[in-house]
Amino acid sequence: MDMFFSENNRKKVVQLPIVPSEFKIQSPFNNEIYTTISQGDIALIGQRGLKTITFSTFFPKKTYSFARSKKYKGWEYVELFESWRDKRIPIRLVITNTPINMLILIDNFEYGPQDGSGDIYYSLSLSEFKEIKLKTKRV
Repeated sequence: MDMFFSENNRKKVVQLPIVPSEFKIQSPFNNEIYTTISQGDIALIGQRGLKTITFSTFFPKKTYSFARSKKYKGWEYVELFESWRDKRIPIRLVITNTPINMLILIDNFEYGPQDGSGDIYYSLSLSEFKEIKLKTKRV
């Protein structure tokens, strides 16, 4: 399994150097519950909500033999992810050997050194981005 992030239809593609040992996907459904006088609580089926993905791993400062990519080092990855947030654009996440290929937004990016190695440990919280599709009608 590998994780890739890309900007502007593959204008820039970045492979995570260290794949997280696990990631979690939340896939909510926006059902609503109403209380009625005669039947008590009833549920109305809603629409699927936006998926969210969270994971934690690290950006290596030095070259490790087990790293998937050696293109950037430590803080360079942080600068890259921060620049994507500053541009306020969705980015594509692809996780190989899974069906995950989706536009995402970075909701939270927590990072910092922790063990003296110079590696930057981080946690990412991502949410699905749906492009707005409006139907046009002729008048």
